[in-house]
Amino acid sequence: MTLHITTQHQDERIAVLMVSGRLSAVNVRELRSAVASAVERGWVQIVLELSGVDFIDSSGLGGVISGLKTTRQAGGDLRLVAPATQVTMILRLTNLDQILSVYPTVEAAVAEYVG
Repeated sequence: MTLHITTQHQDERIAVLMVSGRLSAVNVRELRSAVASAVERGWVQIVLELSGVDFIDSSGLGGVISGLKTTRQAGGDLRLVAPATQVTMILRLTNLDQILSVYPTVEAAVAEYVG
């Protein structure tokens, strides 16, 4: 399965990237490019909706961390929403769930940015 990313803009600073498929070394550049493109347009608060990601490897994790770094360097942040079971397990095993903010819904993640 390939990676699919759809971007939805919430306001002038917030973008939600709906990600689905397999996030791996084969396609991690797509994620990095989507985050960088959003940040270049001024959407520095990024929400990655991951419920449709059924597989992530170390390269995929690296892409998520790269996105976090990109947004923070621009004065923003990156949040994860609804990671699927395998993704949640990998986040916990690597302790990245302690670094990345994870929310149950897009609305909850966006509310934190707005509030």
